[in-house]
Amino acid sequence: MNQELLMNPNCLVAALEKPAAEFTKADIISFIQKNNIRMVNFMYPAADGRLKTLNFVINNAAYLDAILTCGERVDGSSLFPFIEAGSSDLYVVPRFRTAFVDPFAEIPTLSMLCSFFNKDGEPLESSPEHTLHKACKAFTDVTGMEFQAMGELEYYVISPDTGMFQATDQRGYHESAPYAKFNDFRTQCMSYIAQTGGQIKYGHSEVGNFTLDGMIYEQNEIEFLPVRAEDAADQLMIAKWVIRNLGYRYGYNVTFAPKITAGKAGSGLHVHMRIVKDGQNQMLKDGVLSETARKAIAGMMELAPSITAFGNTNPTSYFRLVPHQEAPTNVCWGDRNRSVLVRVPLGWAAKTDMCTLANPLENESHFDTSQKQTVEMRSPDGSADLYQLLAGLAVACRHGFEIENALDIAKRTYVNVNIHQKENEDKLKALAQLPDSCAASAECLQKQRAVFEQYHVFSPAMIDGIICKLRSYEDKTLRADLEGKPEEMLELVHKYFHCG
Repeated sequence: MNQELLMNPNCLVAALEKPAAEFTKADIISFIQKNNIRMVNFMYPAADGRLKTLNFVINNAAYLDAILTCGERVDGSSLFPFIEAGSSDLYVVPRFRTAFVDPFAEIPTLSMLCSFFNKDGEPLESSPEHTLHKACKAFTDVTGMEFQAMGELEYYVISPDTGMFQATDQRGYHESAPYAKFNDFRTQCMSYIAQTGGQIKYGHSEVGNFTLDGMIYEQNEIEFLPVRAEDAADQLMIAKWVIRNLGYRYGYNVTFAPKITAGKAGSGLHVHMRIVKDGQNQMLKDGVLSETARKAIAGMMELAPSITAFGNTNPTSYFRLVPHQEAPTNVCWGDRNRSVLVRVPLGWAAKTDMCTLANPLENESHFDTSQKQTVEMRSPDGSADLYQLLAGLAVACRHGFEIENALDIAKRTYVNVNIHQKENEDKLKALAQLPDSCAASAECLQKQRAVFEQYHVFSPAMIDGIICKLRSYEDKTLRADLEGKPEEMLELVHKYFHCG
């Protein structure tokens, strides 16, 4: 059997003995019949970034076939602000490759993510998932390669402080129990996410760990494996839904908010990317970062200010993007450097067999590590619209192949030092800055919108809507206004606590 099918935790993959990408309607019906599934859920993201759910009871086989084939009508004006009530009807049609058994349902239930269609049966141009689809297609059309992505999902778990085995403030990185209190919760989340089809790399406790007003705030992270960008967005969407639902079941509060309070680690949503052709990773050549990778990075350097419009979407985002918080503020990139915007992490390019060195009884494996190299965009956070963000990154990487001076841009924006240290002030001054507010982000998107609208990836209506929303916060001076005002800062955090 295919190695990728063996031990797969998704029960549909195990039962059907095929990857999720190959699921058909007949497969879904067969699984439902053989496993006594009594209900079907359609799920889809709306403008607020959360999954919405439509429940179906399976009346009979004919009805099941009808809903799987035809989908159902929904009120688009209640889901998206750009749709008027007078012409609001949309169709939602399930994508079979996203099917999973709901781990929370008391009644056996199969859930699927859906795509939106307009009255003419055409994909809704401004829907999140179709925008990402168009961005990935445009990337492939221009480059001849596939855009892949993975996310690092950071979140805080909040619960009453018991006073036992107190963790060290802001030193929670990879902490073990009992100093980390929510490892069991995280591993349960990981198990459920894997059952829903999420391709998880690993999970761990993160830096943020503190007490406030009798409550423990513990930061955790679940990191995924690189897959097609469209699949990556789906997996992250479902993962956030799983974490929130399990938190509710345990009685924990969970937030993906970018900032909790001043002086404590904020939560990001770092996105790793790689470019693949004929199944081979193109990010390395002869053991060093390839020209392909550097062109993609150049595109991100050029469009970084406007990418914040998709990845940093509420005022608290810009309380995280400040110096000395392992969050980027300058448009630059570098190797293994957490002070930069785009980081090139370790990619197993060394020629040694570390497994043999650690385990002398093992023979040299000659394992192909070339697939592992990625580049990481560090500015986005949990407020992001996942589909818009990955679409924006796909556009930016594509843009790097369309500009003549891409390699010069990559060379000019590369740094190999901590840019926040005093001796590197001159280097810091030469770098462009990320926006410091939603208002500034909106202006950046307005200036660069033509690149995102190219090839009809982002519709003008979607760009207009994003700009309008960002401007509505009126936060141009908010960061300065709230300096030294922790109570007002906390009010702001509570307002956007359940973002994305």
